[in-house]
Amino acid sequence: MGTLVRTCPLKYIVFSLGVLFWAALHSVPAQAADITPFVGDYVGSANVVDDDGTETPRDMSVSIHEMRNGFNISWTTTTYKADGRIKEQKFSIDFKQSDRADVFSAAMKRNVFGHEVPLDPMQGEPFVWGRIEGDTLTVFSLFIDETGDYELQQYDRTLAEGGLDLSFSRFRGGEKSRSVETFLRKQ
Repeated sequence: MGTLVRTCPLKYIVFSLGVLFWAALHSVPAQAADITPFVGDYVGSANVVDDDGTETPRDMSVSIHEMRNGFNISWTTTTYKADGRIKEQKFSIDFKQSDRADVFSAAMKRNVFGHEVPLDPMQGEPFVWGRIEGDTLTVFSLFIDETGDYELQQYDRTLAEGGLDLSFSRFRGGEKSRSVETFLRKQ
């Protein structure tokens, strides 16, 4: 019969605590990019160019506000149709810091546990996220339709003297179908 070696359970406990301590130190969330330079209220107008070359005038406003662990972007778009109709759309999205330093997840609804979570693109809802890269705050919205085709909207808001340069693009199936570029003046 072999010799039974008894090991001290205390060694395992100390080792396990050491591993947990090391893991805790190395799993600290990344430091988020600073939203402060973007905070404010902005207004502007532009002509939106569709893929067929037609232009539609729009007034735009955006408000960016800092929140605990993230920020909120609220924007309004007023479209002036050729037949005289006026269409206004309003959006507001909270963004929370993710485990990636400059990437933010959208918190657009609450799950059964009360936690804010993104919407589900497989249910026809937009999947939204944001990032800060240098002096540009970008918001992406991904839509998946019932046939599996997709639409991606990209809003780049770049810091500029006196406000933000806005560049918006919409892609359907990888092809650009709409774009607009304008300056939004800080209020």
